[in-house]
Amino acid sequence: MIDEVVAVQEPNGYLNTYYVDDRKPERMLTQTQTTGHELYNIGHMLQGAIAYYRGTGERKLLDAGIRFVNDFLIPNYGPAPKQPIVSGHPEIELALIELYRITADKRQLDLAGYILQGDERLHLPERRTIYMFSGTPFTARTKLEGHAVRAMYACCGATDYYMETGDPTYWKTLNTLWNDMTSTKMYVTGGVGSRSDGEAFGHAYELPNDRAYGESCAAIGNMMWNWRMLAATGDAKFTDVIERALYNGINSGMSLDGTLYCYRNPLAFDPSTGEKIRNPWYDTTCCPPNLERTFASLPGYFYSTSTDGIYLHLYDNSELNWRLENGIGLKVRQKTNYPWDGRIEVTITPAEPSNFTFYLRIPGWADSAQVAVNGKSMTGAKPGEYLPIRRQWSPGDIIQLQMEMPVHALEANPQVADDSGRVAVQRGPLVYCMEELDQPKGVAISDVAVDLGRKPEAQFQSELRSDLLGGVVVLHHTGVAYERGSARSALYSRYSGQPPQTRRVPLTFIPYYAWSNRQQTSMQVWTPVVQA
Repeated sequence: MIDEVVAVQEPNGYLNTYYVDDRKPERMLTQTQTTGHELYNIGHMLQGAIAYYRGTGERKLLDAGIRFVNDFLIPNYGPAPKQPIVSGHPEIELALIELYRITADKRQLDLAGYILQGDERLHLPERRTIYMFSGTPFTARTKLEGHAVRAMYACCGATDYYMETGDPTYWKTLNTLWNDMTSTKMYVTGGVGSRSDGEAFGHAYELPNDRAYGESCAAIGNMMWNWRMLAATGDAKFTDVIERALYNGINSGMSLDGTLYCYRNPLAFDPSTGEKIRNPWYDTTCCPPNLERTFASLPGYFYSTSTDGIYLHLYDNSELNWRLENGIGLKVRQKTNYPWDGRIEVTITPAEPSNFTFYLRIPGWADSAQVAVNGKSMTGAKPGEYLPIRRQWSPGDIIQLQMEMPVHALEANPQVADDSGRVAVQRGPLVYCMEELDQPKGVAISDVAVDLGRKPEAQFQSELRSDLLGGVVVLHHTGVAYERGSARSALYSRYSGQPPQTRRVPLTFIPYYAWSNRQQTSMQVWTPVVQA
């Protein structure tokens, strides 16, 4: 495949099989750069080439990408007297900076910075379908708006640029945007982008459930951005967002059998609308390869090294065979049934006894965590932080982490209108939902409510179902179903002041990521609460 791609590269370095023949005059026009995917495509090719080079040592595709950048882009596009350049769909910025990390050619970093700051010669009207508006510097942003995927990729590129330059104006902007997203514009699943119009962010607290767009690629972009913010800081609050997006808003995007996918990921669904949420294909085909590259790249998200040791970010059965930054070889093996169980055993095997710090992540959802090394209890574990364990490590040392997994009922900010009087259910890192097919016959999920009392955690029972949805923990709860009399079935009726009649019913919750894997049925994440 690489041979075929490289064979069509032109002598000037240009490589894009769409803008050829009768479309050749459209190359790198301001309009096509702004609304199209010309630079976006070469950016992805560059990242693929870099990953392939790192994994195999093969340079053929990498060298083709370098020729595109060094022979075509850099000589012709940038500050005057060169031609204008704009990233309508951010991605080239990430690729240029990653390429700089390979080549140390600062021209590539500088071009990424120029694109991020916007070309002042371009004064196009702002468009809600794009994020990097022409002529508007990234550092002028104060809130997330516009196309959610483009916004996330722009933030990724800007974080990469900050990590290479240390520019404080970028860091200030990135934190402002992160706070805007996580406090007013992110779904409980880690999905982002609430509007179908423009696949865009909405206003603060505009987080509808059935109309939620939550494109799979946007949740992936959210994870990519938080991974970079984590790399810049070592702050576990970014890992909490990574895990929330990965286990919920991203994992929901692909069907369990790998043959269907969701373009959007709503938090409520009514099949009577006629929409089919999982499909084998869409006209826009970005989600399947983005999901696959995310799953394929997961090993790189589990650990990080630092000058004084190693960080453990995510939990799953796995083995790391790597090295500390001082060059000493290191193996780390995890044994666990996470996310269904909160017990993790980590075996550490350095090539030789070594002093370093092992940073063990305690997730923000964990009310408490017990940590022991070789059976000796450790203190200092706090939810939402890394526990630094500093000692001399010998081959076969074992860290034991035990986290209880009670069910949490989450409420939204009162300004989120769609979630008023409702709760979302979460166990460990997993957000749960109800599908109507799991409820008693004749019970519509639109007519049920949860009865939480004063101890919500005690109102749910967990059951491991190895025969269901590939093996999941389901949650059982005794809630209520409202009886809908003839008067209440009218569109409008006089207020009676009388509470509706209810009956007790058993309710079942499944992990959100596994919804719509059996048949089309109603679904909801946020469920009304019985009012005392």
